[in-house]
Amino acid sequence: MKKKLTFDSNDRGSVALIRDALSEIISEEIKKDKPIIFLCIGTDRSTGDSLGPLIGHKLKFLMRNNISIYGNLEHPIHAKNLEETINEINESFPNSFIIAIDACLGNLQNVGKIFINKSPLYPGAAMNKKLPPVGDISITGVVNISGALEFMVLQNTRLYTVMQLADIISKGIYHSILKSIGGKNSSQIKSSNLIENN
Repeated sequence: MKKKLTFDSNDRGSVALIRDALSEIISEEIKKDKPIIFLCIGTDRSTGDSLGPLIGHKLKFLMRNNISIYGNLEHPIHAKNLEETINEINESFPNSFIIAIDACLGNLQNVGKIFINKSPLYPGAAMNKKLPPVGDISITGVVNISGALEFMVLQNTRLYTVMQLADIISKGIYHSILKSIGGKNSSQIKSSNLIENN
């Protein structure tokens, strides 16, 4: 995989592209017997910062075999509990491969774009929060324009943009797991129905 991949949430073909990119990575890590952790970061108290919890909510029934999801609308992973969660993951899955997911701000032309980076995520960067880098790779969705008063920008982000990003990313992840691991069990069927109905 390239160092950085870019996808457009307005392009329905991006689901298949994300699936293929992630499946290539996940398949390699599964061969090494590494548990795969999706760490969905954000809070449901801010529209612009709710991307991670929304994705975690859509995928919460996907956990199976060596796949785990941390962070959803009910139990969000945010600045106050991120370090505690990372410690918990390291204790429970010491040899895990972490895919960190979060919203971000960017240039106007990048709003609605999805980036997969072969590098850790720096959560809270837009808010000048000093949090530890997380993830072996990262997935970010650009929800709004960066600049001054980032807190207000996140609060006034369109829910439509966030939902569209969450839909494309969650479907890409879901199908990457099917492609990497194969076969549906009952929990995957529930997840498929959930994704199709959201």
